[in-house]
Amino acid sequence: MARPPKPRRVELMPEVTLFKPAGIPIRELEEVVLTVEELEALRLKDLEGLEQEECATRMNVSRPTFQRVLTASRYKVADALVGGKVLRVEGGHYRLAKRQFRCRTCESEFELPFGTGQRGIEIQCPRCHNQAVQRIDQGGHGSGRQPWGRRQGED
Repeated sequence: MARPPKPRRVELMPEVTLFKPAGIPIRELEEVVLTVEELEALRLKDLEGLEQEECATRMNVSRPTFQRVLTASRYKVADALVGGKVLRVEGGHYRLAKRQFRCRTCESEFELPFGTGQRGIEIQCPRCHNQAVQRIDQGGHGSGRQPWGRRQGED
């Protein structure tokens, strides 16, 4: 018996989840389903132009697993485009990645999803509305040179 797949890490949820050829009613078309993690693989490799090793790390999977997900997603997109089919993005086995922050003023911790358009220096604490926040997840900057990573009194 195969072990259950561990969830793949996804940074951005798609806003648009249905694509279809123009001028043909959807009920007359075949449908191809692309999972959310397959779309994430396409985004990381083809839009961001990352190497497969970096893509696999960001999705929290092995490089061979990433290659299989990427190959499946490219096949499905090509099938939908060439065959004039509906392409629907839904489902899969994933977890949405979040950025974690701590407020230096009130010490509260909070999370924000990736893709909000806010950079670390623009984020306010939801509790005290201060901008003295520090990213504390593994992708954070700790106490680096960026304003959100500085300790109070440092300059």
